[in-house]
Amino acid sequence: MLKAALFDLDGVVFDTEPQYTIFWGGECRRYHPEQPGLEFRMKGQTLPQILSVFFSECASEHDALVGRLDAYESQMAYEYVPGFVAFIEDLRRHGVRTALVTSSNLAKMSNVYRAHPEFKAFFDAILTSEDFRESKPSPDCYLKAAERLNAGMAECVVFEDSFNGLRSGQAANMYVVGLSTSNPVESISPLCNMVIADFSHFNYEKLSSLI
Repeated sequence: MLKAALFDLDGVVFDTEPQYTIFWGGECRRYHPEQPGLEFRMKGQTLPQILSVFFSECASEHDALVGRLDAYESQMAYEYVPGFVAFIEDLRRHGVRTALVTSSNLAKMSNVYRAHPEFKAFFDAILTSEDFRESKPSPDCYLKAAERLNAGMAECVVFEDSFNGLRSGQAANMYVVGLSTSNPVESISPLCNMVIADFSHFNYEKLSSLI
């Protein structure tokens, strides 16, 4: 039985990954010009993970880097992934509870709410990085979301695009739908139950028939 749908944010709800690639590409060229394409290895990582793994040798620059990221996010275009709005409205009409489960922080979410005043109404719960101790690929965030919605693991479906996010949904023993918005279909297929390009032509009936 489908009781709850749990959504990642970037690359799932919003088509923001190309914009982040531009930002991190600039930072990589600033600090790591000897590693072209490094920004693509960062996809799906949380900000603390990115700073500790890829920019550990320039810790004194972290505050400045984060400041540039905050300024960039405040000006980003938060455009919905095609079909998302119609899909989540269809889920809610059929009584499916919904949660946003993101590694983004509250500061980032304030930009989202400003750009989309209707956003909060799509979700019964919104969990950000402040709500869980362990980041993806740990299942902690999705288990907490299920608990918040009073749903069992077998009653939940996870929508993710990043490798760490997909592994998080798998580790939570939930049905995982991968979106090929950030990574090729063939690379994410082993980490999910099915892959979709976006939410166009996808609805409650199609999803519930698969679970």
